[in-house]
Amino acid sequence: MNQKSKGQNLPISILFSVCFVLFSFVAGAQVKSTIDSTSIKIGQQITYTVSVETDSTNLVVFPEGQTFNPLEVIDSYDIDTLKKQDKFNLIKKYGLTQFDSGAYTIPRQKIIVGDKTFFTDSLQVEVRNVVIDTTKQGLYDIKPIIEVEKPASIWWKYALVALLIIGAIAFLIYWFIWRKKPLTEEEEIALLPPYDRAKLALKKLDESHYLENDEIKDYYSELTFIIRKYLDEKVYDRALESTTDELISRLKLLKDGNQVDISQEDIKNLESILKRADLVKFAKSAVDVELAKLDRKTIDLEIDHVKEALPEPSEEEKLLDEKYRAEQERKKKRNKIILTVVISLFLLTATFVGFGIKYGFGYVKDTIIGHETKELLEGEWVTSDYGVPPVTISTPKVLRRTTPELPEDIAQQIDLTQFTYGSLIDRFYVVVTTTKIKNLSQNQGQENKIDLQKALDNSLKVLEQAGAQNIVTKSEKFTTPNGAEGLKVFGTLDMPVPNTDKFETANYAILGFTSGSVIQQISLTWKKNDTYADQMVERILNSVELNKSEK
Repeated sequence: MNQKSKGQNLPISILFSVCFVLFSFVAGAQVKSTIDSTSIKIGQQITYTVSVETDSTNLVVFPEGQTFNPLEVIDSYDIDTLKKQDKFNLIKKYGLTQFDSGAYTIPRQKIIVGDKTFFTDSLQVEVRNVVIDTTKQGLYDIKPIIEVEKPASIWWKYALVALLIIGAIAFLIYWFIWRKKPLTEEEEIALLPPYDRAKLALKKLDESHYLENDEIKDYYSELTFIIRKYLDEKVYDRALESTTDELISRLKLLKDGNQVDISQEDIKNLESILKRADLVKFAKSAVDVELAKLDRKTIDLEIDHVKEALPEPSEEEKLLDEKYRAEQERKKKRNKIILTVVISLFLLTATFVGFGIKYGFGYVKDTIIGHETKELLEGEWVTSDYGVPPVTISTPKVLRRTTPELPEDIAQQIDLTQFTYGSLIDRFYVVVTTTKIKNLSQNQGQENKIDLQKALDNSLKVLEQAGAQNIVTKSEKFTTPNGAEGLKVFGTLDMPVPNTDKFETANYAILGFTSGSVIQQISLTWKKNDTYADQMVERILNSVELNKSEK
C-alpha cells in the first residue's frame, strides 16, 4: 500500500481499532443519598443530598458535571462540614430539574473516599405536566417553519472600497504626472524659436519703464542680454559668457571662415552698442535716452540681419534635430513611467505596511494571496448532529457520511456511522464516528465498562500503521460545554508527504466518549504552525456536545 492510500483509509482503520477495546468490571457500594421530593412539576428544582462520614485524613471526591442525566444539574452547592468527635460528616447538595414530563431514575453517583470508591442508590423521580385551563388559556398550533434567507455576503463592499482607493490613486497619478497641463507664459516663450523669443523680448523691453525712470544701466543690460542670448543660440554658444572683445573677435572669425554671412557693418554696429553698454554698466557713463532708443532699433535690425546671414540647415541637421526632439520626448515619457511605478509601489507598500501593523503581516498576505484554512475559518460554519446518540458539532463545512467497508467478522460485532471532511493528506481533517458494540454481555448485575484509554491508544497505533512517525502523545480529561465527560488524546506527529520521501509535522486531537455500549470519537488533524487551523480546532472543540439517544 502506498503512502497516499494509507492516509485516505485511516478513518476505517481508526474505526477498526474499536474491536481492541478492553472491558473491566467495577462493583458498586451503598452510600447515603436523599432527595427532598420524589414528585415535581416541569422545571421545578429538587435538592439531591449526599452525606459522607469519614476521617479527616481522607480525600473525598464528589460528582461533578452532568452525571445526573436524565436530570440536569442547575446548581452545585458548596460542601458543608460537620465535626463528630474525630470524624467529619461532609454534606454535598445539588439542584436538579427536568423539562420533560415522565418518570425518571437518577443514576448511581460515584463517590471516592481516599482510595475506595462508593456508589449511591439510584432514586426515582416523577416529573408532572403543568395543568392548563383551556377555558382561560387558548391553545394554538405550532407555527410552521419559516425559511430564513441566507445573510448576503459583504465581499462586494470590500471590493468597492478597494476599487475606490485604486481609482483615487490612478486619478492623482494622471492629474499630477500624465495630464497635459496648461503652459505658463514662461513655458510658452521657451518653446518659441530663438528669433521669435528675441523679438518678443524687445517688445517687452519697450513696455518697460527703464527709460522713463532713467534706469539706463538696467535698460542696456536687458538690451545686450537679448542680442547675446540670440547669438549664443544661433551663432556662438559662448556669447553669453564672453567679453565684448572676445565676442566680436569670434564673429569676425566666423565671417572670415564663411560660416556666417554677416556684414562687416553689422559686426561694427554690434561692437559699438556692446561697448557703449559696457561703459554704462561698469563706468556709469551717461547716455542720452534717444541714443538708447536708437541702439534698441539697431539691435532689432541686427537680429534680422543675423537671421538672414545664417545658412539654411541641411537635411541631415534637420533629421538630427527631429531625432533629438523625439529622444527628448521618449526620455520625458520614460521619466513619467518611472515616476508612476515608484509612486504606485510606494502607495502599495505603505498600504501593506499600514494594514500589516494593524492586522498582522501574515494575515494581510494571506488575505491578498489566499489561504485555504483562512477561508474555512472565515466562511459560514455549520452546526449539526451526527450519529446516534447524536454528537453536536460546529464545522466550517458539512461533514459527509461515508460507509467504510469492514471485514465480515468485525461488521458482525459493531454498528458504526462515520462522517468526514477532508483527509489526512489535506491541510485540515475532521472525522466523527459513532460505534455501537453488539451483544455487550452483562455479568450478573455488574456493569461492563469500555476502557476508553485503551481504545484511544489503539487509534494511535493505527496512525503508526498509516505511516505516522515521531508521535508525541498527551492525554487529559475533556468536558464538553454541556457537561459530558470524556478523554482527550493530543500531540504532534510526522506524516509522510504523498509521492515524496519527506515528512510533514502535524497536530492531532482525538476526543473519546463512552455511554453503555457506544463509543463516540471526534478526530482532527491539521498542519503545524497554521494559526487559522488552530483557531478552527479551538472553535470545534468548544462546540462539541453529546446528547442522549431518543427513546
